[in-house]
Amino acid sequence: MNEVDISKNITEYRKRKKMTIKELANLTGVTPSLLSQIEKGSANPSINTLKQISNVLEVPLFNFFINDVPTESLVVRKDSRKKIIFPEDDSFAYELLTPNTKGEIELMLMKIPPQGSSSKEQFSHIGEEVAYVIKGNVRLYLMNSVIDLNCGDSVKIPPHSSHKWENIGNDDCEVIFAVTPPSF
Repeated sequence: MNEVDISKNITEYRKRKKMTIKELANLTGVTPSLLSQIEKGSANPSINTLKQISNVLEVPLFNFFINDVPTESLVVRKDSRKKIIFPEDDSFAYELLTPNTKGEIELMLMKIPPQGSSSKEQFSHIGEEVAYVIKGNVRLYLMNSVIDLNCGDSVKIPPHSSHKWENIGNDDCEVIFAVTPPSF
């Protein structure tokens, strides 16, 4: 597997938006110094910082982790999915079920360990989302509401709606969700 240069990808998307490091810093709440270090590859951004950057740049989060591949298959095999695994809890992960995020929709699998959550704070993105719980029980914090979902339940999350997921059970939880346009 090829090493992915997140710093290069962030720089590329920032420049496509014709944004300076200072402008991006102001919009994300991250210091210009830290952004500069991230783009140079001398600092590793947290997942929340990456989410803020992807939100401001209107680029799906997964794009920072993907190298362009000239020929891509339409099939994604179970053992070759692109994944984001969190160092602080390697049992929590996102897996991309679509070959890439270049189309009109992205499909993802989120795995949350018992008592785990998708993030510390609620987060929003530009895309509309529909989620389906395929395993376990999950609590969805959606704007000012709290919704408990069981296996087989689904929910629609409007664009720009702040939310976070929390596994409230004693077993692993899995949620498949689609986002359009790709924005995660």
